[in-house]
Amino acid sequence: VEEPHSFDVEVRRTQVFETVRQHLDKERALAPLGIKVLSLFFIDKVANYRALDEQGNPALGPVGHWFEEAYVELTAQPRYAKLHLPPVDQVHDGYFSVDSKGGFKDTRGTGETDSSTYDLIMRDKERLLSIDEPLRFLFSHSALREGWDNPNVFQICTLNETQSAFKKRQEIGRGLRLP
Repeated sequence: VEEPHSFDVEVRRTQVFETVRQHLDKERALAPLGIKVLSLFFIDKVANYRALDEQGNPALGPVGHWFEEAYVELTAQPRYAKLHLPPVDQVHDGYFSVDSKGGFKDTRGTGETDSSTYDLIMRDKERLLSIDEPLRFLFSHSALREGWDNPNVFQICTLNETQSAFKKRQEIGRGLRLP
């Protein structure tokens, strides 16, 4: 998968790192109170997070690699040891529309495949709030529309170039609720 070109790569990598760091700091403060912390990443292209390798097997794109590097580096620091965090492969996932061959695809958030993806996220909303559920970092392209306001989203990292003020408000609105 090609590195993204539209944003400066180092700026985007830093955004990912800082989102993970801030997430872990919030977790340190709120986990003792029984509050689950979630972070939400909006990406411009599904392939920047999740792609298929040459053999057609699922693989991480650049953003997925940046995330895993940041999580592994930060969780190795002594300040986060008391959190007993799950392994990197259990803490993040993407919610994307799937094509008929099982591949992920970029969409606008308004079609039939987006609705099925959206339903999946809505069904899993209660599971996401459980402290016992290791998933903490959510990556989305277009599936999180109105109605998926989650009060446990403390960080939003927008790695897309949204030109629409309405869409940007929707994205930011996913995390403007307090638990």
